[in-house]
Amino acid sequence: SFFIDEGETVGILGKSGCGKSTLGYLISGQRKPDAGEILYEGKPLPFPVRQPVRKEIQVLYQHPENSFNPRREIYSSLKEIYKLYRLPFADRILHEMLEPFGIYPEHLHRLPVQLSGGELQRIALARVLLAQPKLIVLDEPTSMLDSISQAQMIRMLMDLQKKTGVSYLFISHNPLLCEFACHRIFVLKDKNLTEKG
Repeated sequence: SFFIDEGETVGILGKSGCGKSTLGYLISGQRKPDAGEILYEGKPLPFPVRQPVRKEIQVLYQHPENSFNPRREIYSSLKEIYKLYRLPFADRILHEMLEPFGIYPEHLHRLPVQLSGGELQRIALARVLLAQPKLIVLDEPTSMLDSISQAQMIRMLMDLQKKTGVSYLFISHNPLLCEFACHRIFVLKDKNLTEKG
């Protein structure tokens, strides 16, 4: 049993295969729990999750390429999100939104395979933020990046949290990364969660 406060980053640390990602799927409403309950803002999280909660809980996946249609340009994938959430759209709005992430117009007309892992992960984060979520499940969000890109991504996430008050569930197998990025850390081992001092 654990909770995540507004504007807090809670880390779930554990070895591969211990159930960290499954916990993320449960909290984001992608899987139904076999037992127990998940409360969101004091109420049981329904399954399947519907609007507005679906918009408020977002996931940033370990493999950013899975967030995009491999046959469509990045521009189309992003424009689709504006349509889904009924947000005002213009190329100027999209460019202004992406610029702080180091993504520029020349990136938008490429296929996902034509971008680096760091570029794709930054675009995936920007896409998640379009929904203005209250909670983001970060499922090993930096494990596919080199150390420089990892540091950039963590710094970006921390800055966004300061500006917006978004909460993070930070899933990782890396203790040093968790200690740097998280307010509190839980270790998942043998189906038990233990808070790390």
